Amino acid sequence: MDPHKPETWTQPVVRLGEIGLEPFQTAANTPVLLRAFEQLAGDNWLPKTSLGTFPIRFPSKEPAGDTGWHVDASFPYDDPHDYLKWRINIRSKGRALLMLFLFSDVTESDAPTLIREASHQDVAKLLSKEGEHGLSFMELAQKLDSLPKRKEVMATGRAGTVYLCHPFIVHAAQEHRGKNPKFMAQPALLAKREFDISKPIETCCPVEQAIAKGINS
Repeated sequence: MDPHKPETWTQPVVRLGEIGLEPFQTAANTPVLLRAFEQLAGDNWLPKTSLGTFPIRFPSKEPAGDTGWHVDASFPYDDPHDYLKWRINIRSKGRALLMLFLFSDVTESDAPTLIREASHQDVAKLLSKEGEHGLSFMELAQKLDSLPKRKEVMATGRAGTVYLCHPFIVHAAQEHRGKNPKFMAQPALLAKREFDISKPIETCCPVEQAIAKGINS
């Protein structure tokens, strides 16, 4: 694909696998990000050595086929290679944050990720009834329409912008109707252990506090 020849952009989305090259490791470990990780997740996170999958979106009239509302799963069940069978539980096993790294300018026309504001609290309430095994990616996705309606916001910004989101946030991709390819990484900030929502609320980190607030709402 040639950046100067749109006729070579033959697919609406192309996914690149784990990218651990030095510039991307540096991007994921800036001092301001490390402080933010600590502020949001306490000490329950692991340093990033790559930036995960890059969904590169191109202007296209063809449907991308991946624009449904969902919550990213965080741990495997019986088949680690089948992502649709990965699961999410109330303690957010495996995941401390959802992160969106913008590597190109993203306007409202450039397929910004859609986020349902405060939806992480609704998901926490839903997951609280599902025990330690939680729900699979598809099981949870099928329940999202039953949750309260929430304001939708767009993850726009200049290249270099990073969104740090609660791991339970409901979000969706969009079709690209702009002019320039959108470059974004969407890695998880991995957790050292499952979050503990049974301890006193004043000792909980913000991620845990949000889960507890959702359960009790």
